[in-house]
Amino acid sequence: MGVNQPYQPRENLPFFVAPFEKLIQWARSNSLWPAQFGLACCAIEMMSTAASRYDMSRFGMEVFRASPRQSDVMIVAGRVSQKMAPVLVTIYEQMLDPKWVVAMGDCASCSGVFNNYAVIQGVDRLVPVDVYVAGCPPRPEALIDGLIVLQQKIQSKEVRKDDRRHT
Repeated sequence: MGVNQPYQPRENLPFFVAPFEKLIQWARSNSLWPAQFGLACCAIEMMSTAASRYDMSRFGMEVFRASPRQSDVMIVAGRVSQKMAPVLVTIYEQMLDPKWVVAMGDCASCSGVFNNYAVIQGVDRLVPVDVYVAGCPPRPEALIDGLIVLQQKIQSKEVRKDDRRHT
């Protein structure tokens, strides 16, 4: 293009570089706002994941929300007792759709060493779990890996209007 020639826009170039559904999935996966639900020793590791040493904000999930209406990922860190189960379900139901759940630690996944009547034998009996992070307690690196797996699941999923349950 010469100096004196006006700019001529190309007519047949697409506006989006990807299908709209892929853009939505990319935006959702890179702006996760976790609702912290720390119940035991796993909560300490969850808090250190957000600290400066591990810095989960570089993956787009830096903002821990205290309100379930502002979050879309629930990280259940620790054992869930029978008394805490209705609270967990209420918080999950108050979260906006689409929503995801990460079971962090052996206690949240299968009650760990607490095989008794007072502890729920896995949080998946109460809410649908998308990612399980193993360990007792799992290291912050394991939680970051679990959140990256969740991002990959979100990016590969189809976007539906009636998407209520994630399994």
